[in-house]
Amino acid sequence: MRIAQVAPLYESVPPHLYGGTERVVSYLTEELVRRGEDVTLFASGDSRTTAKLVPACERSLRSSKAIDTLALHVLMVEQVIKRADEFDIVHFHIDYLHYPVSRRSRFNHVTTLHGRLDLPNLVPLYREFTDVPVISISDSQRRPLSFARWAGTVYHGLPPDEFNFREKADDYLLFLGRISPEKRVDRAIEIAEKAGRKLKIAAKIDRADRYYFNKHIKPLLDKPFIEFIGEVGRPDADKLLGGAAALLFPIDWPEPFGLVMIEAFACGTPVIAFRSGSVPEVITDGVTGFIVEDVDQAAEAVRRIRQIDRRRCRYEFETRFTDRRMAQDYIKIYEHLRHRHGEREEAA
Repeated sequence: MRIAQVAPLYESVPPHLYGGTERVVSYLTEELVRRGEDVTLFASGDSRTTAKLVPACERSLRSSKAIDTLALHVLMVEQVIKRADEFDIVHFHIDYLHYPVSRRSRFNHVTTLHGRLDLPNLVPLYREFTDVPVISISDSQRRPLSFARWAGTVYHGLPPDEFNFREKADDYLLFLGRISPEKRVDRAIEIAEKAGRKLKIAAKIDRADRYYFNKHIKPLLDKPFIEFIGEVGRPDADKLLGGAAALLFPIDWPEPFGLVMIEAFACGTPVIAFRSGSVPEVITDGVTGFIVEDVDQAAEAVRRIRQIDRRRCRYEFETRFTDRRMAQDYIKIYEHLRHRHGEREEAA
């Protein structure tokens, strides 16, 4: 099958450090190529791939510190549309940016929505574009827009050798990801303090969250049990996750998926997470971690974390969250949409 993958330009594919969507696009693209599919990747020029790369800009927008990020995305959409007839399906990962053009074209396409969908302004947008096929990354993600044209749900997946299983862990807890109000690293600090454990914080701070970090989080980091590491790349993330007794995921928002949870499972590390968004779909409570309602429950879960078999966490990863399973799920959707598109073309 001739497949186009259209990635955001904010990070390279894969990203050098933090970047969830671009990392997932990379995993999917490389697995599709390994399966023998003919894949073209539209992404930043500093991306690394075995697919055919079409660079929409020289470097990722984050690394180039571009001010106008929309312009290059519009340019990329135009590049895709000009070549759309070359592909059996075009798979977009850039939200709704292409919808007005795609609905007026005759090519076969689908869009995976990687972000939160509970924003009020999205309701009129998706009521207008009910003809555009979209894919969710968890069932909970799609609830605010249940009326959209959902083609399926595909959980994220990782290559089995991307993270290393570690049967015995150290004694510290880990917060890994991004510092922002909805990620609630302050809760992670409180949990570690109540549980009497060391906490390592490896997190990216976006420009938009710098004020929040300086005002609300930085004053908390002088506690003796906290080690603030900052943003890390995959090798360091692998080491940190593998050594952690548990990953803390104390979110305060409807998380669409939470890639870091399955990265932890791949290392054999259980996750303690607040019940919100995709958490009940990803974590099997009492098997791969604990789902909690508040900080006190989370601290108690830390004390019970040795009840979780780290080998079972890895097993759950290998059976539910690999790149092979993810690619298979996407191919089923591609084939279905390709068949439906062919029927519409014949009818026209």
